Amino acid sequence: MNYDFDEIIERRGTGCVKWDENPNADIIPLWVADMDFPVAPAIQEAVRKRAEHPIYAYTLVGDDYYEAIISWFQRRHGWTIVREHILYTIGVVPAISCTLQALTMPGEKVVILSPDYNCFFSSIRNSGCEVSESVLRFSPSNNRFEIDWEDFETRCADEKTTVFLLCNPHNPTGRVWHSDELQLMSNICHRHQVRIVSDEIHCELIMPGNTFVPMATIDADAIILNSPSKSFNTAGLQIANIICSDPATRRRIDRTININEVCDVNPFGPVALIAAYNDSDTAPSSMESDALGRHLLSMGRCFPLLR
Repeated sequence: MNYDFDEIIERRGTGCVKWDENPNADIIPLWVADMDFPVAPAIQEAVRKRAEHPIYAYTLVGDDYYEAIISWFQRRHGWTIVREHILYTIGVVPAISCTLQALTMPGEKVVILSPDYNCFFSSIRNSGCEVSESVLRFSPSNNRFEIDWEDFETRCADEKTTVFLLCNPHNPTGRVWHSDELQLMSNICHRHQVRIVSDEIHCELIMPGNTFVPMATIDADAIILNSPSKSFNTAGLQIANIICSDPATRRRIDRTININEVCDVNPFGPVALIAAYNDSDTAPSSMESDALGRHLLSMGRCFPLLR
């Protein structure tokens, strides 16, 4: 696939949150996780084709939407998703809030691994819960952040703790959690009857030599949140998914999606997801990978890149 990751796209003056929020030309915004690459050609073509139809009304998500999700995660990550387990919504942050509201009662605690994505804090607090921060420790010998397992288990053992909200891979430290780490998280959470909710929105932004492991392949009870928005730079099209295997829990989450009125997606999100997952995963050349790596590294805290 020929793709010029060094092409400069002018975004100022387009109503872009990233570039237009501050009009000063000498400020380079690194505060929000969207990229300055054009989307993959197949995505642009799918959105253009849908836009040619002159009515942008309420949208029905069809079989091809679910099939694209199932196919992508099966062939890319060896994770088989059952169609009936998928709930769609307008974004991963609304998905976090709806899932927390379905699983928790006000006053309960939600464990996170900090430093963590800022919306984890607001979603937990907006759900009436308390943030319980298990602080990651930086290991100079391994050159990476690691979990303080004793502290993590202590927090999960707290009688007020009901949910562990995981970021996999981790934003902002860049950790790509290994299968043994995910297994230990699962063991601890099951030991203390804590539900795992895993935000996996950054799952494709992995540097060479690392492997993303879906938490659901370790723990079938985990609730997974994902979206093509970070991997394919489509955040403005507002589409995300919640994968939950337990029918009773899934009904509760579906109810909170409707209560919060984040159940109706726009006409462009589903077609963009289908084009991303079906037609946009050709591996880039080594030169393209180098250019992509340089750009992602320049984006600082916005993307987990690794270790």
